[in-house]
Amino acid sequence: MVNTVSRLKSPKELLIASRKYATDNVWVSLWCVISTTIVWTALLVAVFMIESLPWKIVTSIVFGLVHVRLFVIYHDYQHGAILKKSKFIRAFMFVFGLVTLSPPSVWKRSHNHHHKNNAKLYGASIGSYPVMTTKDYAEAPFFRRLQYRLARHPLFIGLGYVTVFFLGMCIRPLFLNPKRHWDAVFAVIVHATIYVVLAMTNNSHNIIFVMVIPMAVASGMGSYLFYAQHNYPSVELKIGRDWSHVQAALKSSSYIRMSRLFHWFTANIGYHHIHHLNHNIPFYKLPKAMAAIKELKNPGMTSLLPWDVYKCLRLKLWDVERNKLVTFAFARRERRAAA
Repeated sequence: MVNTVSRLKSPKELLIASRKYATDNVWVSLWCVISTTIVWTALLVAVFMIESLPWKIVTSIVFGLVHVRLFVIYHDYQHGAILKKSKFIRAFMFVFGLVTLSPPSVWKRSHNHHHKNNAKLYGASIGSYPVMTTKDYAEAPFFRRLQYRLARHPLFIGLGYVTVFFLGMCIRPLFLNPKRHWDAVFAVIVHATIYVVLAMTNNSHNIIFVMVIPMAVASGMGSYLFYAQHNYPSVELKIGRDWSHVQAALKSSSYIRMSRLFHWFTANIGYHHIHHLNHNIPFYKLPKAMAAIKELKNPGMTSLLPWDVYKCLRLKLWDVERNKLVTFAFARRERRAAA
């Protein structure tokens, strides 16, 4: 029998092949939501009960990592990839979005824009990190360059709890369009209420272990994953008619190598090139799609190893002539050489 998948070449054929995996197994999806929520709840209880400071910190960090997994499941739900007909899951995900400072109206709008404009040199910064060309950056006024540097600074990414989620996902959308993003108000209120309630308990220091550490870990890791998925050494960006959906998935979205444990913590979001090819594929089917379709086996890759993280974080500007991301230092040397 001829394996038709192995002969796929055209973008249309690749999209058709991916549809085989874009089906929701309701029982698997439910199990993933329920089991992850049970682990999440157990860790929350453990953070309250553990008295040993070192173990309390470790548990708090793991709690944050499980929060990442639950967030990626939330992300899949908002795409309609899993459990889209369940009213209970809809309510659960709505509340989860508020607790995590990711109000559904803001997340859907910004993330859908990101998927429709991924890898476009101009117009793709909503829902992702901005990218300027070396020329545009050199000609930009001081405060525009300063704003750009801050947006791509490692501290901005690492402090995603405040910068990306609180300010970017709640406060800014609320000021821009309060009528459309009314749920951002509730996200801030719910989040603030949790802090107030914890502060009123006899063990108010649990604020650090229940909220600050886990949310900082989850948001910081989530923000870096957002970044590394589309800012890595071999990424390709396009302008106008040169852009295509399939090429944006295969050439502008990374596969992040990590251990099986971290693939679990991140709910396979590291298979990001496949997710961008077809966002209707549930997270638990992404590895199967990669194993079965040969065109998905050689993506642009990075990892969570310190050296790879460092290489990704150094990339700041798009060099149109070299067709790659370069560092500020490289761009500065090139300007001086051309002067």
